[in-house]
Amino acid sequence: MSALKNKTVEGFVAELASSSPAPGGGSAAALSGALGAALVSMVCRLTIGKKGYETFEKEAEAILVQSDLLWAELVSAIDRDAEAFDRVMDAFRLPKGSDEEKTRRSAAIQAAFREACESPRNTALKSLEVLRLCSLLLGKVNENAISDLGVAAASAHTGLLGALMNVAINLPSIKDVTYTSSAAEESARWRAEGEGLIDLVSRGVESLLSGK
Repeated sequence: MSALKNKTVEGFVAELASSSPAPGGGSAAALSGALGAALVSMVCRLTIGKKGYETFEKEAEAILVQSDLLWAELVSAIDRDAEAFDRVMDAFRLPKGSDEEKTRRSAAIQAAFREACESPRNTALKSLEVLRLCSLLLGKVNENAISDLGVAAASAHTGLLGALMNVAINLPSIKDVTYTSSAAEESARWRAEGEGLIDLVSRGVESLLSGK
């Protein structure tokens, strides 16, 4: 499979629509997070250097550095998630004729499922970081880009929730109870924080839009 991130928008969507299980929801979640981060960058660039926003310029510049890094990392995660799924499938295809082969196959499956969890965990955290940046920008950006900030938050929140679903579906296949318990608790914390942030930003954006 060629790099997903290098496909056209139409090409990527067509591949998602195909019968192939990868790319799937994990890659879509990463793309959602990346779109949110990219919109944060755009909003910052539409604010920096604009008259009336001098007070917030330094903060916008600092956030821009972070959002540019985040969208690049999340774009890379589009392929990483699909590759993690492929490794799970490859592990299941390993021979299991002898006891030694069964042991090797079992270890490979566990390692692959662990990676299949780590990829969406990374996407979830990066998407949450985008949401945090959105909240920091609330009321400090070019008023003509208020709706873009709202879309950025919505996209990042979708990325977060989608990634957490992909963590949840893989956890039952992992035998390391310490790992699964920690990941589940972490997911709950991130979900709760994300819900608070999207509510805060959505309410703030709606308030600003109604006052225009």
